[in-house]
Amino acid sequence: MTSGGHGTVDLRLEAAFEAQRRAWSRAFAVPRVVEAAIRTRVGTTPSEVVLEERSHRLLRFSRSTPATQAEPILFCYALVNRAYILDLEPDKSVVRRYLEQGFDVYMIDWGVPSDGDRALSVEDYVCGFLARSVDFVLRAHRPEGAARLHLLGYCMGGTMATLYGALEPERLKTLTLLATPIDFGGRDSLLNVWTDPRYFDVDALVSVYGNCPAWFLQSCFLFMNPVRNILDKAIAFYEQMDDPGSVTSFFALERWLNDNIPVAGETFREFVTKLYQRNELVRGELRLGGRRVDLGRLECPLLLLTAKSDHLVAPAATEGIRPHVRSSDVTSIDFPAGHVGLVVGARAHEQLWPRATRWALERSTPRRVPAPAARSEASTTLSGGAL
Repeated sequence: MTSGGHGTVDLRLEAAFEAQRRAWSRAFAVPRVVEAAIRTRVGTTPSEVVLEERSHRLLRFSRSTPATQAEPILFCYALVNRAYILDLEPDKSVVRRYLEQGFDVYMIDWGVPSDGDRALSVEDYVCGFLARSVDFVLRAHRPEGAARLHLLGYCMGGTMATLYGALEPERLKTLTLLATPIDFGGRDSLLNVWTDPRYFDVDALVSVYGNCPAWFLQSCFLFMNPVRNILDKAIAFYEQMDDPGSVTSFFALERWLNDNIPVAGETFREFVTKLYQRNELVRGELRLGGRRVDLGRLECPLLLLTAKSDHLVAPAATEGIRPHVRSSDVTSIDFPAGHVGLVVGARAHEQLWPRATRWALERSTPRRVPAPAARSEASTTLSGGAL
C-alpha cells in the first residue's frame, strides 16, 4: 500500500474516533441537558408593571443609568405567543439593545384572553389599551419634553402599531415595523393561502370555539414547514447537546414556541376577513372607532425590518406600506434570517440590531434633564370594566 493510502486510512480512523468522541460527549451531557431544561429562564431584564387592565400589562424596563434620549420607545407585540421573545436571553434581547443605546423602554404584554374576552375587537386593542399605553408613557416623560415616542411593532403587533400610527400620527417620533404584514394581497406566505375564504370558514371556527384556540394556531405554524420545525430541529439539537450555551438557547426558544395563547375570537375574525381576505388596510377601506385608517397620514420616519427566509410574513408584505405613506424618510433592511431568527439569532444581534438601534438614535432628541426615577407607586390598575 502506498503512503498515500496510509494517509487516507489515518484520516478515516481519525474521523471515526472524533465521531465516537462526540457521541460519548453527547451521552455524558444528558444530565446537564435535563438540568438546563428545568433551569433555563427567559425574560430576565428587570421590569415593573406601570399600567394594567384586564389581562393586559404595560412594562417599563429598568435602567442602571439615566436615559440619554428624551423620547422613549414602546414595543407592541403580537397577540399570538408571549412578548418575552423580545427579551429571550441577555445576549439575545431586543429590549437590551435599546436600553444600551440610552432609551427608556416600555413593552405591552397583552396577556391571555379569557372566554369573556371573545368579543374584543381590533378596535378594542388599538384604540383601547395601546392608545392608553401611549398616553401613559408620554405623560410619564413630559418633564423631559417628550411629546412623541418611538413605536416598534413585531408581526401582528406591527400591524396594530401601524393602525394606531395612522389614527394618531402626531404622537409618533418614528415607527419601526419588524416582520409586519401590511399588504395582505400577496400569495408568498402559506397563511395567505390558508385563509382564502374558499378554504377557510373563520366564522364557523369562532362560532364553535369563541376564541381562536392556541392549539389551532400552533398547528398552523408547525405545519407550515414540518421538516424544518420537527426533523431538522431535532437533528440540530442532537448535534449541539454537548454545548451548554446552545442547549440553554434551545430550551429558551422552545419554551416560547410552545407557550401558546388563544386570540380573542372577534379580533381573529377581523384580522382574517378584513386584512387577509379583503386587504382593507392598503385599500383604504378599514375603519376603527368610526374613523378611516388612512396610511397617508403617516409622515414619521419608518424603519422596515424584514427576514429573507420568513415563512410567515413575506418581505413584500411589509414593503407594501411604501406607496401608501407620506414619510420621506423610509429605511429598509432585509436580513438573512427567519421570522423568529430576526429577533433571537446571534447574527441578528451582532449585525442587524446595532444598525436598527442607531437608526432610532439618530432620529431622537438628546435628553437635557435627568430622567425621573421609576416608582412603584406609579403603577396603575384599571379595574375590570370594558375596554
